[in-house]
Amino acid sequence: MNTAKVWYITGASQGLGLTLVKKLLEHGYRVAATSRDAHTLSQAVGVIDKDRFLPLAVDLNNPDCIDESIQQTLTAFGQIDVLVNNAGYGMAATVEETDEQDIRNIFDVNVFATINVVKKILPIMRNQHSGYIINIGSVAGFVGAPGWSVYSATKAAVAAFSEVIALDVKEFGIKVTVVEPSGFRTGFLTKNSLALTASKIAGYEAVKNTQDRYLSMNGQQAGDPDRAAEIFIELAENPAPPMHLFLGNDAYNRASEKLSAMSSELEQWKSTTTGADFK
Repeated sequence: MNTAKVWYITGASQGLGLTLVKKLLEHGYRVAATSRDAHTLSQAVGVIDKDRFLPLAVDLNNPDCIDESIQQTLTAFGQIDVLVNNAGYGMAATVEETDEQDIRNIFDVNVFATINVVKKILPIMRNQHSGYIINIGSVAGFVGAPGWSVYSATKAAVAAFSEVIALDVKEFGIKVTVVEPSGFRTGFLTKNSLALTASKIAGYEAVKNTQDRYLSMNGQQAGDPDRAAEIFIELAENPAPPMHLFLGNDAYNRASEKLSAMSSELEQWKSTTTGADFK
């Protein structure tokens, strides 16, 4: 375990981000962690060690603020070896009952902030000729559930971005993984992390039933945040980490079923697909 590595983690005041920060500090890593409120972050982490822990107040929708936090990290630790884009939140609603501004807001946090942080940190990793980027997606970005259309769209965007940026930066020795979890026992299904709009339109039974089922799962999710944090650390030590990593038994089952269905559909419509070319 190379504890000389420096980690930069966004959205670290709760959920998987907070668990990961604590686990890294326990192992002796140096960690720069961002949140909208550095004091709240410090209290949540509960560790006062200026030699190894740098809490940063960062508005991830402000590129200048991201730049400043990166410079602070370099001043404190001299390098950034692992980036974890964890900041994000959920949204459950029918699309016709979701305000346009709410859609833009979740894309700002879940997608554009992820892209901007990667954009700002890549020059450092290029100069080092090394680095590892973990973008936190969701199984919902591959296999969505009723009522989660906008959220799923943001996580699908994160996955596609990760896939292509991995091709772009491979020659610089930089690796990329998109982690796509199912339900983990964090605060994701609480009001601080989930924008929920109950449908008032008649029908939409699949959406309403799914919302009720997900909310009843809060605090009972199968995923273990501590184990996820250990897996992230193991990934950073692996010379050949995966491009996609689904986390959780539910994520595996859902992804596996969709891959099988997609493969079957692809073959069923093969003649139509290939028939679109010039003869």
